[in-house]
Amino acid sequence: MNEPLAERIRPRSLDEYVSQQHLVGPEGALTSNIKNGLIPSLILWGPPGTGKTTLANIIAKESGRPFYSLSAINSGVKDVRDIIEKAKSSGGLFTQRNPILFIDEIHRFSKSQQDSLLGAVEKGWVTLIGATTENPSFEVIPALLSRCQIYILNAFDKDDLVSLLHRAMKEDPYISKKSIDLVETEALLQLSGGDARKLLNIFELIVNSQSDDISVTNDLVLSKVQKNTVRYDKTGEQHYDIISAFIKSIRGSDPNGAVYWLARMIEGGEDVKFIARRLLILASEDIGNANPTALILANNTFQAVTVIGNPESRIILSQCAVYLANSAKSNASYMAINKAQQMVKNTGDLSIPIPLRNAPTKLMKELDYGKEYKYSHDFPENFIEQEFLPDEIKNSKFYEPGNNPRENQFRDVLKKRWKSKYNY
Repeated sequence: MNEPLAERIRPRSLDEYVSQQHLVGPEGALTSNIKNGLIPSLILWGPPGTGKTTLANIIAKESGRPFYSLSAINSGVKDVRDIIEKAKSSGGLFTQRNPILFIDEIHRFSKSQQDSLLGAVEKGWVTLIGATTENPSFEVIPALLSRCQIYILNAFDKDDLVSLLHRAMKEDPYISKKSIDLVETEALLQLSGGDARKLLNIFELIVNSQSDDISVTNDLVLSKVQKNTVRYDKTGEQHYDIISAFIKSIRGSDPNGAVYWLARMIEGGEDVKFIARRLLILASEDIGNANPTALILANNTFQAVTVIGNPESRIILSQCAVYLANSAKSNASYMAINKAQQMVKNTGDLSIPIPLRNAPTKLMKELDYGKEYKYSHDFPENFIEQEFLPDEIKNSKFYEPGNNPRENQFRDVLKKRWKSKYNY
């Protein structure tokens, strides 16, 4: 019994395939293609243990195609070319029986390795099916991506996972011989994280550790599985998805969402300085002058976690995240610099008005550099209206105060000072 449970009960047909009904259900995006044998080159994108490899095998079997498989972990350009040569001899050009080349973890292929697939896919020598846990937009070269359809596989839901357990108890030649009572499944489901392979591995571990009469409870599962490892890849897409959820929770003024996603990052081993840097950016981008203290607190948080480290940094990060979530929000400064940069891109290096130029030398003074500049402190309230933009874009307004108490005060001041120039 060297073969793991997940492999022993791997589905062999669409009828046995669990989940992903949006792809292979009665109205699924791939269902009619599989039945008709008209399979495009495609990328299957989804978390680990969601049936990508299984689906690729079923597609080949149901469509009657020759099937070649490579793992990007231990295959190179030579392996790809060898299989393409075999595929060319076993399939016809643009026929329904073109061989399928399945590449697991295609995101691990280098650019040159992915380039080696282009000709075969374009000429129809093979139908490519790639499997990836990473966003193909970032990990697959554009030329190859444009030749493939992208299909997303979702993590298994509770009902799908429970049905897999019952299938294992009924159909597996070893598990089915034991008397098993699924008293509780919460711990199994939580530990699996929607990963069917992980679920079946844990279930097999539990069953093999007990006698023939087994009562599966949460306590039993947790006692056998010593550590619940949070699935969090610090270099993969989930890294970016979770920090995105964290930032959006704070931007949306939800401290509960903020501390939850913060906890996910901390439990996953994220670098506390990375989190603190993102809080610094958010304090300026999403809060700005609605509450300038936010930037000060975020900067102090970064300094503090740099000195303190784990595990106490979690407290400091939580305090900062909660404060920022509860703060007034404004992206006015962020929008202002965006508008100004776009203006620079559109208009180029416009000439600096003569009054604004520096005149450190005699020649520059003779050229009237700085002439007619009005020193603001020489006037009442330290202000005098004058032009600070190039002539070509004069009167352009980049900063629009946000609708919050502090920036409403800014707006009142700007209206008073610039009522004849800007529309505040």
